[in-house]
Amino acid sequence: MKRLVMLGILAVGVACVGTNDPGRNASVQVSFATRAAPPPLFRASLAGVLGDTVVVGADTIVLESVELVLKQIEMKRVETPDCVSGDECEKFEIGPVLVSLPLTPGAQQAFSLDSAPAATYNEIEFDIHKPDDGDPDDQAFVAANPDFADISIRVRGTFNGVAFEFTTSLDVEQELALVPPLVIAENASTNVTVFVDVATWFVVGGVLVDPADPAMADEIEQNIKNSIEAFEDPDRSGSGDDD
Repeated sequence: MKRLVMLGILAVGVACVGTNDPGRNASVQVSFATRAAPPPLFRASLAGVLGDTVVVGADTIVLESVELVLKQIEMKRVETPDCVSGDECEKFEIGPVLVSLPLTPGAQQAFSLDSAPAATYNEIEFDIHKPDDGDPDDQAFVAANPDFADISIRVRGTFNGVAFEFTTSLDVEQELALVPPLVIAENASTNVTVFVDVATWFVVGGVLVDPADPAMADEIEQNIKNSIEAFEDPDRSGSGDDD
């Protein structure tokens, strides 16, 4: 059964930290994708990835929803890669926010990074975040999303016809290179897509594993960390090959 999973947040404006500079008038939309627009993106290591279905050998996973908790985002300029102080790194206030990944082709916008300065950027960073009770923002998030207390990722679906719910408290910063670098002109707007290859999450050693098997948790978490990339994607095709 196919299921259209929409983003849990759409076009949310995100403020840049620590600046009132009127020259910061560019905008970067951040979108998420798990499949490129037609022709579909296939991984040679998998026997088949069809919509929300992953097939390897005789095993099948049908994904019904994939949700991530994200917090904080930074964009690194080419000329100041270390982001030690001041405006060397553009920091934006987000979250924690709940993002439901689209399981259909193409990218869907999650939020907008407003007041970004015109510059060239070669990296985007954000946290996959486990909310806890030690931070007021986390407390507010958990109050609104009680199922995500101490959980950063939740996947629901079926494995060989049996329903599963996979959760993890993975708390990790993702540093994603932008290749080629993202060039933002003054007064311009563009889109960066974060591509999450969810089809690889539950493939370990070339075998599709049961997401409900706790013995596979470490391997699945490593797959998650390795599955994410980012690129400029003006037409939100979910591919880094836009003209």
